[in-house]
Amino acid sequence: MKHVQMLDKFPVYTVEILKVETSFKTADEVLEYLESKVESHPTGSIVAVFDHYGHVEAQKDSEIDPSIKDAKNLIFCLANAIPNAMIGALRPRSIAINELEDKFVLNFLEAPMEAPTKIMQEWVLAIKNL
Repeated sequence: MKHVQMLDKFPVYTVEILKVETSFKTADEVLEYLESKVESHPTGSIVAVFDHYGHVEAQKDSEIDPSIKDAKNLIFCLANAIPNAMIGALRPRSIAINELEDKFVLNFLEAPMEAPTKIMQEWVLAIKNL
């Protein structure tokens, strides 16, 4: 898993998992797995699933990298506190699931707290072994 600065300011974790390295065949299967992880987390709550590919494809003059076959975001929250009025700007979390012909590319913004970042890393990296 790589930790990169997207657009020189957004801390993003990203990983590429070849389809031969996992039993998952589609972005929807990966999404279902991640949904189960959120649902089984003691403070987890699914907010929404965003069909990023479908949204962009429906736009007039849309542009999608031809190597991308599907793109979805699982939007969720793991919070158990609201320590101040500003924290809401940093929530909820989102994991992007991009399906290409031969691999999945998963990425997410670094969370403000270390614990949720580590949880997301574990969930995403486990896909390679499932």
